[in-house]
This record gives sequence, C-alpha cells and structure tokens, in this order.
Amino acid sequence: MLNNIHPRRLYPLLALAFSAAALAGAYIAQYGFELEPCILCLYQRIPFALAVVLALVALFRPDFAKIIMALMIAVFVFEGLLAFYHVGVEQHWWAAATGCSSSGEISKSPAEMLKNLQKSIPKPCDEVDWTILGISMAAWNVLFSGFLAGGAFFGLKQIRRAK
Repeated sequence: MLNNIHPRRLYPLLALAFSAAALAGAYIAQYGFELEPCILCLYQRIPFALAVVLALVALFRPDFAKIIMALMIAVFVFEGLLAFYHVGVEQHWWAAATGCSSSGEISKSPAEMLKNLQKSIPKPCDEVDWTILGISMAAWNVLFSGFLAGGAFFGLKQIRRAK
C-alpha cells in the first residue's frame, strides 16, 4: 500500500504520524498516568508540534517537500539535542539553565511550606518519574529523535530521486 504513495507525500505523512504519536504519548503520560512534566519536558514537545505543522504543509504542498524534509531534519536534530540536554540534567552532568533542578532545600517553617505550595512550583527537571528498561523518557526521546532525523534524511534522499 505504501508503495503506491509518491515519496513527496509518503515521507511527510510518516513524519506526521511519528510526531503526532510522540505528542500523543506525552499527553497520555501526563493526563492518563498523571506524570507531571517539567519545563524541559514541555519544551521537548515544541519541535514535535512544529514537525506536525511542517508535515501538513508538505502534504498540502508537495512541491515544497524537499525543503520541508530538510527543515524536519534540523527540527529532529534539535529535538535530540534538547532531549540529550535533559538527560544531562537528569544525570546531574550539568545544571539546568532553566533553573528547574531540585535544590534540596527544606522549608524552615510551616508558613514557608504553605507559601511554596501556593506558588505551584513546577516539577524539577532532574527528577525522573518513570523509566522503561531503566532508561528515562528523555533518554528514549534522544533515540527516537535520532531515528526521526535519520528517517527524514532518508526521505529527503528518496524525494530527490523521485521525479
């Protein structure tokens, strides 16, 4: 069935499906399994959303497929680097530039604790809530983004070959 689809539509369609699946997985983890995302988790959704938009443009304007697949390579590489940065924060290789690492500070009084609770402090970026095979979601995202960047590169080559 996929053999009948022109590469200018096939590869953007695949990028759309995988990017939408990544976003769906993030929202299912957040709302279905109540895994609170940190700010870096939220930032990692942006490139996938951008890839969805780019893929939709390519599907409606296949004449832009080469340019869009080249942009998607950059988007997925950026996503992978962002996810790698998040892994580094989780592993305490470096501190988060966003200031979302846990500080280890303990509130000194009940009033201070209540004040902190009312601020709605976001989840620290260096806390890993969930792993698969001992690998955090951010680390899986590094691998997934690399896979998507490679797929986008392959797709670009196939589009260039097709007439």
